[in-house]
Amino acid sequence: MSASDDEDALLESLENETENDPSLAHLREARIQALATELARAKAQRNEGYGTYNQIKDEKNLMEITTSTKNCIVHFYKPDFNRCRIMDGHLDTLAGVNLEARFLRIDVEHAPFLVTKLGVKVLPCVIAFVGGVSVDRVVGFEGLGFNPDNFETGELEKRLVGAGVLEGMKGVDGRIKRPVREEEREEQGGEDDDDEWD
Repeated sequence: MSASDDEDALLESLENETENDPSLAHLREARIQALATELARAKAQRNEGYGTYNQIKDEKNLMEITTSTKNCIVHFYKPDFNRCRIMDGHLDTLAGVNLEARFLRIDVEHAPFLVTKLGVKVLPCVIAFVGGVSVDRVVGFEGLGFNPDNFETGELEKRLVGAGVLEGMKGVDGRIKRPVREEEREEQGGEDDDDEWD
């Protein structure tokens, strides 16, 4: 059963529930429309390469994508580097749940101009772009936990959220968690909560 079959089955089950309880028909109809719109948007984004971690082989193509796409995360890597393979695993995981950014990777051997222009000297090197402008750079595993040879995917996601290239951290339930701004905390009664994410 494909993802589109699952989506169709979900919409059909919601429609059947509406028929059984007419008092909630208008609420269900609005929710069905919102869900259908969201599914169509997600499908269009997946067709454009969102939701996947793609290999780019030509630096000219990479430049076109990063300048024409609002949010991009690019991993400059070397295939025989173990730390690059570790970073690939984390980025592949994030790509599947963050449809607001394109996740790309390019072998440094195929991007000599960009490696020089962007000053890539240590691998792995992950550069976050917003509107074609670099907003953050992860060099090696610097700033991603305390283990020199690995880190948690959530640490990388939090870093990319902070850079503004991702909308918010995805919880287990798929809902976006975002940082609570100081103004919001004051509006909520000035409570000093240890949990910085809501």
